[in-house]
Amino acid sequence: MSNPNNLERLLDPRGYQERPMLELAKRPSLEDLKKGKILFYNNTKLGFCNYYTVFDRIKEHLREIGCCEDNWVEYTETVRGKNADDLMEYAKMLAKEEPVAAIVAFGDMGTSSSTTVLTIALEKIGIPAVYMTAPPGTAITEGVGVYRAGELCMCSVDIMQASTVEEVATEVDKKWDYILGALTSNGDELKKLAHIDFKIDKVAPAKDGLLPFIPEFDHEKSTEPGAYMEEVMEYFNAEHICDGLPIIPPTRRRYEAMLEYCPWPEDMKLVDPSGPSGREITVRDVAIAAVMAGCKPHAMPVLVAAFKALNSPLYNFNQSVTTSHPGGNLCIVSGPIAQEIGISGKQGCQGPGWPENATIGRAINLVIMNVLRSVPGVCDLDCIASQAEFTFCFAEEPSLAQWNMINEDRYDSETTTVYLLKAEPIHDVIDFLSLNGHDLLDTLTDCCSTLGSNNAYMPGPLVMCLTPDHAMMLKKDGYTKQMIQEHIHQYVYHDNAMVNGRGLMPVRPKEWENRHPLPVTRSPKDVEVVTIGGRGGHDGIILPWALHSEGCVEPLTLPDGSIAKSIKDFKKGE
Repeated sequence: MSNPNNLERLLDPRGYQERPMLELAKRPSLEDLKKGKILFYNNTKLGFCNYYTVFDRIKEHLREIGCCEDNWVEYTETVRGKNADDLMEYAKMLAKEEPVAAIVAFGDMGTSSSTTVLTIALEKIGIPAVYMTAPPGTAITEGVGVYRAGELCMCSVDIMQASTVEEVATEVDKKWDYILGALTSNGDELKKLAHIDFKIDKVAPAKDGLLPFIPEFDHEKSTEPGAYMEEVMEYFNAEHICDGLPIIPPTRRRYEAMLEYCPWPEDMKLVDPSGPSGREITVRDVAIAAVMAGCKPHAMPVLVAAFKALNSPLYNFNQSVTTSHPGGNLCIVSGPIAQEIGISGKQGCQGPGWPENATIGRAINLVIMNVLRSVPGVCDLDCIASQAEFTFCFAEEPSLAQWNMINEDRYDSETTTVYLLKAEPIHDVIDFLSLNGHDLLDTLTDCCSTLGSNNAYMPGPLVMCLTPDHAMMLKKDGYTKQMIQEHIHQYVYHDNAMVNGRGLMPVRPKEWENRHPLPVTRSPKDVEVVTIGGRGGHDGIILPWALHSEGCVEPLTLPDGSIAKSIKDFKKGE
């Protein structure tokens, strides 16, 4: 397109995508496949429902063509908690079996991304592999395959949790020709089988960091304020590089202005390589998203601290960005800098009307979508999703607090912290009739888990948001924060008979194997209690994702590691 008006080019919020092209391992001949060792890798997902039929049926087909069953070897181990380096080491361990081919399973949900990385690792070290997937995991495996390998042999079978053994077998039968071809073909035929027809990012982001977008020049609107905004939004939406709401175009001028309170190098890594794209997240990525989200420059120290918290190994960030769970990345800011820059914990603080809350929370989620390419409907497994994935940020209010705030529990009253938790949107708790804290606490207790909540199967953190009237009621009747935490830990539980065979495969401490009933928290410390909002009878409970994922706290620190006392400490030149 022509650019006669010298319109300012826009920064690409995805950053540069290297897009390596994998050299696929040489496939054995059919005769060598029959005589050689075949590796079956199960990431534990075949233990669900009737999914193991996938391997059973493939093995039946292999017997039919004369493969030697004595040479087969099978490994079952989760990919959860393993980064790309760990998965490469695991692939090397598998390679010691010296297989002529590998069949990898199962890419249906949250572990799909990491299992794709393992499949790529096997190909890199010379083991031909075919990766068995199913919706909705198929979409994310395609994305990871494009971003990290360019091509990969992936076989999608159309099955789900209610599929019968016969239905699973039928779906595998439909794909047997592909599976066998993917294990024994080479040259152009292998290229065809490994081709991925991906929906987005057909052209990889460029090294110069700029979008190729230049709107057609229009004399009538060239001098209008906000000219070309419609074209900008149409382009950003079409390219899946925004959340669907209007954005501030990320120009170089706006980007540089966003760095006013950002004393860190632009290329400083905040988060290790993660998500479908396998990219790390840098200060530059965060600043571009902050522009788009409408943040003020003083938001940058909070955002930097937030991404440091997300990078904690305890957060399980890599899996969190593509999970089917509808949670957002809850960010609670506690301490004096929150009030200094206008993050609110006052009436309506989790809804509209509070710009700092809305824009900071939005920037966090824009980074994840744009840089890691966790795009809904493409590389994000969300079944339904929720408003928490637009924005999920508020502050604790010292003027309302009845007990220590998060920053005071972890550090002191002068330190500002961020608390990050992968969590559901807030669940409303209404109680206008209780006349004392004891009855009120019964109401709150009843709302801290359901059979449809993750914490029924995986104990973990939760956040209790008390409005001022109810916090004062509890305090008046002698409740300390510790007493509330202990009460929730003791009395929020499920009977084993109610959770067995429902929800998710349970992930619990080993010592809980014979425990009855089953608590939803591991200790009282799993319960965060905050006082926020306005007067009245509505509290809120925020329940966790909890899949190997903790609530992580990070203080706002300066580049030298010292604790910041004021937002002015971050300002360049101060």
